[in-house]
Amino acid sequence: MTFAPRTWVVGEVVSAAVMNQEIRDQFNSMFAAWTPYTPAWTSTGTAPSLGNGTIIGRYMKIGRTVICHINMTTGSTSTYGSGDYNWSLPVQAANVGTAIVGTAQLLGTDRWVGQIVIGPNASGCSAFMPITATNTRTNFLTATRPETLAAGAQVRLTFMYEAAS
Repeated sequence: MTFAPRTWVVGEVVSAAVMNQEIRDQFNSMFAAWTPYTPAWTSTGTAPSLGNGTIIGRYMKIGRTVICHINMTTGSTSTYGSGDYNWSLPVQAANVGTAIVGTAQLLGTDRWVGQIVIGPNASGCSAFMPITATNTRTNFLTATRPETLAAGAQVRLTFMYEAAS
């Protein structure tokens, strides 16, 4: 809810309503509940489908700083498509000329820890995981990397980035 503060004018008579909006409401918004959103799960190849799985996103925006969490659990009717996976952001990232890194986890047969990457001016993020248990270089999370996904697999993404506006 936070927004650009108003510009005050010399000699202006400030009302209680203006003070509430400019100070109280902005301050309270920094402690408010996170805002829910439904992230889109996409890929660079054949589109995946969540089927009867679940995806929950939530975020807090303070000024232009966005803190976000996505939790996705695949279901028995989920299909995994092909290509590199991406998830939509709640608000577009700033064009700051650098990639932002967050934390990613895949809970499948094994637990995998990786990173989130958000590029400049992006509207989505990507998860990078170890390629295999013995090859710890990272690459995009896919239907088969670092393991073959199945019903009940859970992807958790947590990150912070600068919003475009």
